[in-house]
Amino acid sequence: MGLTLVEKILSEHAGKEVHAGELIISDVDVCAVQDGTGPLTVEEFKKIGKEKLHNPERTILFIDHASPSPRKELSNTHMVLRNFSKEYGAVLSDIGEGVCHQRLIESFVNPCEVLVGADSHTCTSGALGAFATGMGSTDIAVAMATGKTWLKVPQTFKIKVTGKFKPTICSKDLMLYLIGMIGADGATYKALEFCGDTIENMEMSERFTLANMAVEAGGKCGLFVADEKTKKYLEEMGRVDKFRQILPDNDAEYERVIEIKAEDVPHMVSKPHTVDNTISVEELEKTGEKINVNQVYVGTCTNGRIEDLRVVAEVVKNKKRAQDTRVLICPASPKVYKQALKEGLIDIFMDFGATILPPGCGPCVGVHAGILGDGEVCLSTQNRNFNGRMGNTNGKIYLSSPYIAARTAVEGYICM
Repeated sequence: MGLTLVEKILSEHAGKEVHAGELIISDVDVCAVQDGTGPLTVEEFKKIGKEKLHNPERTILFIDHASPSPRKELSNTHMVLRNFSKEYGAVLSDIGEGVCHQRLIESFVNPCEVLVGADSHTCTSGALGAFATGMGSTDIAVAMATGKTWLKVPQTFKIKVTGKFKPTICSKDLMLYLIGMIGADGATYKALEFCGDTIENMEMSERFTLANMAVEAGGKCGLFVADEKTKKYLEEMGRVDKFRQILPDNDAEYERVIEIKAEDVPHMVSKPHTVDNTISVEELEKTGEKINVNQVYVGTCTNGRIEDLRVVAEVVKNKKRAQDTRVLICPASPKVYKQALKEGLIDIFMDFGATILPPGCGPCVGVHAGILGDGEVCLSTQNRNFNGRMGNTNGKIYLSSPYIAARTAVEGYICM
């Protein structure tokens, strides 16, 4: 019996051939925490009694969820991470240096590696052909101390997408379409292995969006075969020497195969308060329901890359935002921010009437810089719309692609 992509990567890291359902001990290449989960990880690490990190150069502490800190309590937790970095030699990514998942793909993770992170969207790096998954703070502390972790090898869903998208359809639409199809728990603890000519023709930015939201279907990870697009991306990031390719076997055994025709994917939104509460924008318009939006948020680890900002800029150029709709734009990293400045996108956004935020996670996790008021509606390019996600249980969050977000920012209500 052949091996799936996740089985092959984990076999390398377990030092033996492994199959879905097995409990294994795996080597870990990269460990990551952020300022919400990191302080507990530090506390648990110190309980273990290790005097040093197993691999400090590849242990990264990100301060991005409250960046810059809006409260003294959060400032104190930031001090914990900064002091730990100095004491143990871990890499510190401080305020303004970017969203952890964007920084991981830009600078730290390579194909065929194992990344564990104390954040559920660690799966983003799977688009590079790595096994990347979120774990609890204690699990990450153990990985930081020993360079190993234990886990069950997941079964795999093969997601085969073929054909071409209709104009202005984004990979975010595809992912919302898929999650609406299988449900928010439809792939619990499964590996989602994306393939098909549609996937092969996607740019890396689109793949990152898909991998990022694997966990929104319950997935353990989202995986792609590293290919020439991956190699080109790594070259742009200055580490083409880290390129490797592992292929699943032709006779690999999959728990489920889901086939999607790209031309069938419409513009999608997720309605409050679950990601799988999906509806096409066309269907929404047919019902005659006009959803006025108080805030549009473009950014996050899901859709804060330069390609996403270009989509928005093309729609809003030489226009003004809807009078009653505030617009927040948040590049996911300084690299993205600088490129947006270089291309004139920031000027376009400011002329449109948008507010530009420093790279970080604040509005997405409801910490600062975009908290909703009672009864307010936000259309966001983020990955979650749980009740209270943006800091107010009396607010409502809709999810969409950057294109629909831009159109909504112009008109003031959700539209194509």
